[in-house]
Amino acid sequence: MSRKNFTHEILGVIPARGGSKGIPRKNIKVLKGKPLIAYTIEVAKQSSLISHLIVSTDDKETAEIARAYGAEVPFLRPKELARDKTPGLPVIQHAIRFMEGKLGTEFDYVVILQPTSPLRTVEDIDKTIQLLIDTGADSAVSLVETEASSHPMKMKKLDGSRVLPYSIAEPEGIRRQDLPTVYKRSGAVYAQTRKLVIDKGMLYGDHIVGHVVPQERSIDIDDEFDWIRAEYMLEKLRASDHSF
Repeated sequence: MSRKNFTHEILGVIPARGGSKGIPRKNIKVLKGKPLIAYTIEVAKQSSLISHLIVSTDDKETAEIARAYGAEVPFLRPKELARDKTPGLPVIQHAIRFMEGKLGTEFDYVVILQPTSPLRTVEDIDKTIQLLIDTGADSAVSLVETEASSHPMKMKKLDGSRVLPYSIAEPEGIRRQDLPTVYKRSGAVYAQTRKLVIDKGMLYGDHIVGHVVPQERSIDIDDEFDWIRAEYMLEKLRASDHSF
């Protein structure tokens, strides 16, 4: 996808490796009527800020499905960048360098959109990117408030049989509603400056800003339980006029 009259050159990358341990062929498995990756492609194409959108995959079937839903797949990712333990940084660096070579231009920003987060909206994408641009930060991420049961104060470790705080002490008797607000990355949107990714070889940097998204749209599918939750939430969101 390439469109004119953008203020910034922003590359959107949907990383979609063919293999998956938790759910086989996860990225192209059908979720409530269409392949999982289709949800990310369709919403990313609506972005008013992403100037170029590509899918980075090593898998021919994934590439065919991505193209059928309107995404550009300009290459098949090298096998050495598609292994189980391949980190995300070299995958994104490869995508940036390939597209810059193809287009003869240099990007200002890159945004990573994982197919495993099908419930993001175009507002989630554009507000996260805009926050990065407006603040001059190294990176911007989507965040979700942590559920009380997963709050850092609730996390413990064992010293022999003795229970100790894992990181932060939990005041005795503190009520769930009195726990301080804590956030975690939702997995939906990761935006970075090109300088951070290419020149510094990092995905987050020192200055990170966050855009908060609601819990009901913050499912990051890793296993079968997550898949079931995504099916349930899709039904609820569609019933409330969300256009997923």
